Amino acid sequence: MTHDALFQAANVFAMLGWLFLAVLPRWRYTRRIVLSGNVLVLALAYALLFFTNFATINGGGGMSIANISTAFQNPVVMLVGWVHYLAFDLFIGAWEVQDAQANGILHWLVIPCLFATFMAGPVGLLLYAVLRMVRTKRLLD
Repeated sequence: MTHDALFQAANVFAMLGWLFLAVLPRWRYTRRIVLSGNVLVLALAYALLFFTNFATINGGGGMSIANISTAFQNPVVMLVGWVHYLAFDLFIGAWEVQDAQANGILHWLVIPCLFATFMAGPVGLLLYAVLRMVRTKRLLD
């Protein structure tokens, strides 16, 4: 499978997880599908890509903005980084849904947080943290 095909497949796979979280948050299989399916498959894809391309990713350049910028110009490194984001953001989205349900936060209030997490990971988590603090009078615990 080409790197472009892997990129497309990872995007579709992640999008399915996001759809389950947004549309079927209380379905008894959603959490299992998203966490044990989508997130773990993305994590496995990441691990395989990372370890089979470690020399390309590492490159021996060290941790500087210039070296990291150069590394991400390589399509393989970009793919590895992108799958990393897909897996972690989806995991955070699943946690937001689970935490909201545990704290009695209405799902329609969580949907903008999910969208923000999908589009800009940490911004969505921050938005959810504010929502949670407003609704429960507690910060993340």
